[in-house]
Amino acid sequence: MSGSPTISSLLAQLDASPTAHHVVDWWRLRLTEAGFIDCSKIDTLSATQGFICRGGAIIAWRVPENSLHIGFRIVGAHSDSPGLHIKPQPNKQHANMSLLGVEIYGGPLLNSWLDRDLGIAGHVVLQDGSTKLFSSDKPVARISQLAIHLDRDVNDKGLFIDRHQHLNALWQLSDIGVDFDHWVAKQCETTHNQIRASSSQLFDIQPASIIGADDSLLASARIDNQASCWAAMTALLQETNNPSPSIAALFDHEEVGSSSATGAAGPLLEHVLERLCITAGLSRQDFINTLAKSHCVSADNAHAVHHNYPERHDSNHSPLINQGVVIKSNVGQRYATSSTSIAPFTDACDKAQVPIQHFSSRNNIACGTTIGPITSTRLGIDTIDVGIPQLSMHSAREICGALDPIYLRDALVAYFAR
Repeated sequence: MSGSPTISSLLAQLDASPTAHHVVDWWRLRLTEAGFIDCSKIDTLSATQGFICRGGAIIAWRVPENSLHIGFRIVGAHSDSPGLHIKPQPNKQHANMSLLGVEIYGGPLLNSWLDRDLGIAGHVVLQDGSTKLFSSDKPVARISQLAIHLDRDVNDKGLFIDRHQHLNALWQLSDIGVDFDHWVAKQCETTHNQIRASSSQLFDIQPASIIGADDSLLASARIDNQASCWAAMTALLQETNNPSPSIAALFDHEEVGSSSATGAAGPLLEHVLERLCITAGLSRQDFINTLAKSHCVSADNAHAVHHNYPERHDSNHSPLINQGVVIKSNVGQRYATSSTSIAPFTDACDKAQVPIQHFSSRNNIACGTTIGPITSTRLGIDTIDVGIPQLSMHSAREICGALDPIYLRDALVAYFAR
């Protein structure tokens, strides 16, 4: 495997990106440094290399001259992760405790958010229409679990969490403490009356870490699916001699169904691809022909076999950590992998010497889904679903192998180079 850029850049991205908007900002800066043109606010796209940002989504491309007739090579991932978002009017009071009301985003493992030191991050839209990101540099909130003395059966009968009652976050002591909106304004170094709208969420303040006696594991929040975001964008930046038009698309709102202007079910990717064809002087018919020749890799993490729950996997489809990229299949179309979509990716893995594993759910355990079937359906593009194996998916802190993100990156470099 190639060792550059090292896994340390993934840790840096994870630590700098507590929200989807922060992921986009991270890659906006690096694409700009690499000479990509920011086309977010202009009418004509760069014909060679550029990117567009829309909220929590970013799409970047490299298009060699006279290459659109070959068809696009697309890698899609998602920038959002399950968690707890702050409600629009969050201020609550109980006794001498100031609390924040939260709304559950996606399907997080709720118990994993208890008894953690939590920060608050998000963005504001100012009166002039500009957006400003913020992230607390210290823990400011905590959701405390009930003491075992007041819930003696919790270890035997399991923890019950009322989604509305038990997830309020304690963030200060005082009935005259700072109002949340004014606190956000202070974080953004502006005044409350300058803020038109805001969005914020809790995040685990603990940094990403390489762990294990052999340094073989990566533990962090938001590995699902920021590891795939890192692999996709890093591969696009690294592969400069790609013969085909190469696209890296990071979508928002996958964890809640992708149905938004910046989600995979929206028109953003389709519009970018068509605008690239228009910029090259192609017709609508040419655009449709190009789509028919295109291929997409949907990169989203897979379930590694669990050391304490091996029975939850099919014995023939039990991916191992640090043993390579996983191809995910489901005949019910929860994953987009098909007999015709596999070859371009497996050929790339062979070229990059990246091992391949396979995942298919047990028949009595329903699998999740990805942007793969959505992208394939919307654009009519052959799509394969792949990912790195991980444990604790949708926890506030997840874990994967330290080698597997590099395996995925190397496979995607070879995929773009075909």
